[in-house]
Amino acid sequence: MTKIYVDADACPVKAEIEKVATRHKIPVLMVCNGGLRPSNNPFVELVIVPEGPDVADMWIADRATQGDVVITNDIPLADKCIKAQARVLRHNGETLSEKNIGAQLATRDLMQDLRAADPFRQGGGKPFAKSDRSRFLNALERELQALKRQS
Repeated sequence: MTKIYVDADACPVKAEIEKVATRHKIPVLMVCNGGLRPSNNPFVELVIVPEGPDVADMWIADRATQGDVVITNDIPLADKCIKAQARVLRHNGETLSEKNIGAQLATRDLMQDLRAADPFRQGGGKPFAKSDRSRFLNALERELQALKRQS
């Protein structure tokens, strides 16, 4: 049975995930280190893992498998989930797959090296926009429809 795993600590699309999952009657596991309120939705389970680096990521990576959808912006977690044959979406609706994860990992490593070489280097990504939210909703719907067709 399909499940949606959410790297929930910094996820800006939790409400959208809950909405789509409820329509499809698919269980959602919101995985975090705490600080999130539990949902009253019977399809949504809040999983609180111990604090520590990458504990939530490891929890998701250990469980996500073929037929599941993982929502994360964490590239190493996405790589592990793709290797487990789960489908992976970023918060902006971008699909991560075997075809593009290598380039994503390389870009992440390059940016990490650049930041390490110049500690005054500021920046992050572009701000999360309304169009990103809409693109995410469409991408999640598309992934769930594709999984239904496969089963």
